Amino acid sequence: MDTKILEDIGLSNAEIKVYLTLLELGTSTAGPILEKSGLQNSVVHMTLNKLIERGFVTFVKEGKRNHYQAANPKHIIDFINEKKERFQEILPELLLKQKQAKEKPEIITFRGINGIKELLTELLEAGGKAHHTFGSTAKSLMLGDAWWVSYHKKRAERDIKAKLLFNESLAYWKAEVKYPKSEVKYTKAGFEPLTETIIRNDKIGIIVWADKPLGVIIHQKEAAESYDKFFQLMWKTAKL
Repeated sequence: MDTKILEDIGLSNAEIKVYLTLLELGTSTAGPILEKSGLQNSVVHMTLNKLIERGFVTFVKEGKRNHYQAANPKHIIDFINEKKERFQEILPELLLKQKQAKEKPEIITFRGINGIKELLTELLEAGGKAHHTFGSTAKSLMLGDAWWVSYHKKRAERDIKAKLLFNESLAYWKAEVKYPKSEVKYTKAGFEPLTETIIRNDKIGIIVWADKPLGVIIHQKEAAESYDKFFQLMWKTAKL
């Protein structure tokens, strides 16, 4: 089982091990949890207390021994929703602080697959009605086929039209069929570039599709206009 999502919502490795162990054991005292999880005695007891505080574990005291039981996994959804509701309470204040900032960064860097997804989402919020891309290759699909289809669906729903200049290695993907409100052209195969450039309104996104991808957003109107003119020149010479 891939437990990374449990890490993402804030559970430690020990909390994940103890919770999954209890799901398998049903009701149990600390002894079987120690044996099955492989954790130290002090770690198990400390972790059980943390999970009880989070509402992920309940217990009944029988004599001098506690009998523990994992809460229904559906409780995790309630836990996530509660965090979301609490965050939404302070979101207006956070947005106000961002708006009042005297200086906004002109260059922001991103790392890893999740970082690149954040970069692309940031560009989705950049305004304007045109999305221009050049240099994308097959390695960009490391974000996941379904993720890209969903991303361009969101773009189209905002009435943003796309012109996508892909390397020929992406021709099999048939983006022109899968992505609504888009035109796709391809450069000749051969050299496979690592760098993809996306122009959205007054922002430029540059992604290096290494095994651990890197990216930057440049927020500068004149630079974005210059990049877009370069894109238009390449677009005219590329083939459908």
